[in-house]
Amino acid sequence: MKNYKCLWLTLFTILGTTSTFAANGNKGAEAGASLLEQTSQAFTQVAKKAMPSTVFIKAEVLPEQCQQPQLDPFQDDFFRKFFGGQSPFGQPQQPQTQQSSGSGFLIRPDGYIVTNNHVVKDATKITVLLNDGREFTASVKGTDPRTDLAVLKIEEKNLPYIQFGSSDELQVGEWVIAIGNPFGLEASLTVGVVSAKGRQDLGIASFEDFIQTDAAINPGNSGGPLLNLQGDVIGVNTAIMSRSGGYMGIGLSIPSKMAQNVVDQIIDGGTVKRAYLGIVLQPVDKELADAAGLEKQEGILIAEVIKDSPAQKAGLQQGDIILSYNDKPAKNVTKFRNDVALMTPSTDIKLKIMRNNKMMSLTVSLGTQSDDEVATAEIVQKIGIEIENLTPEMASKIGVSGDTQGVVITKVKAGSPAALAGLRPGCVITGVAVNWNNQKKIANLPEFDDAMKELGDKKHIILIVRHQNFQRYYTIKVN
Repeated sequence: MKNYKCLWLTLFTILGTTSTFAANGNKGAEAGASLLEQTSQAFTQVAKKAMPSTVFIKAEVLPEQCQQPQLDPFQDDFFRKFFGGQSPFGQPQQPQTQQSSGSGFLIRPDGYIVTNNHVVKDATKITVLLNDGREFTASVKGTDPRTDLAVLKIEEKNLPYIQFGSSDELQVGEWVIAIGNPFGLEASLTVGVVSAKGRQDLGIASFEDFIQTDAAINPGNSGGPLLNLQGDVIGVNTAIMSRSGGYMGIGLSIPSKMAQNVVDQIIDGGTVKRAYLGIVLQPVDKELADAAGLEKQEGILIAEVIKDSPAQKAGLQQGDIILSYNDKPAKNVTKFRNDVALMTPSTDIKLKIMRNNKMMSLTVSLGTQSDDEVATAEIVQKIGIEIENLTPEMASKIGVSGDTQGVVITKVKAGSPAALAGLRPGCVITGVAVNWNNQKKIANLPEFDDAMKELGDKKHIILIVRHQNFQRYYTIKVN
């Protein structure tokens, strides 16, 4: 009998415990559902706040090949009269515009819009479609190809807008929301997390510090906002990494810290000016660290100091290793370069360096250059040459005619693109082919700079070069 009682007691205990687990399980499920509902509501609130401020951008672009004049010798007066005023080529074809599209977002009630530069580059007409269906023709207030940002303006007031938040406070794993117009589908929202921060050296833009996210970003999302759960813009969606051309889980956004700096400068002055130090840097690898006598692999190496730059004036030398700047460790070349570029020109930067196994501290007053000037200097450094104006004395020394005009190459870096192309000291650059129908003659350094500016972000440079009695074209790939 006692055994039966024990059996019943055990059964009641099990049933009671199971009932308790079931009750707790129901509570857990309810709590989970409540948490998901709260998260869903957060996404909904962001959508209500940001979607009215996100716009669809249509840009009409005249293809480069259509901009070139038609080859028709019968446009000449003699041939026209000979053939009775009719050309056998028929009427010249009118260039056909192409249309690209993307996204953008309003940042002020008076019609200022942020988007990507590549969305509106070379556009002859830009149309902005608001979320409420209204259409406006937009003007370009300014662009910054080096970060791939542009600011547009439409003439309207009391528009919905969103504000920049702090990308510095963003944490890996944090929820983010992307809004845009993929494939022309208006106001699409996707959700994901921050996969990584500080993605650099991807070859997308000159200045890179991308936020990586798995929120779905597709063609047409470019220029749209990446938002936190408060509905603040913490990034500008710019690119995807994909083998298929579509979404594969890796989207890249320009952080708001960088974007806001550029946008504010464009709105205030129409251009972007960056602080300028004037050095060429390279990472410190293990072999360099051992050779320099460093206890550990740290810092960044100054490979070259630009002549008459703020760095040279402050006493920085080739071979110096920068260990820290403004009390922050110098670990990455790209991050250092980005941080300096975001500083205000004329401010001081404190550097701790290693020179000849001795620690030193230097203060450099940062200079400023226009974006075009910096870009030209960077191109010359990247292709690996140093140039000077060609003087009569130098012309005589290198064996070219005294009436030759151009800039002379005084140094070619070993292993550089210029060296691989066959350029050498003593070669005279007499021209730059912006394209085959626009070949600029070069007489001096300012004219060379102007030609470089016209090249924009082309990946190849065609130089017309004279060496002694021969002249030829050299095609150089810009790394």
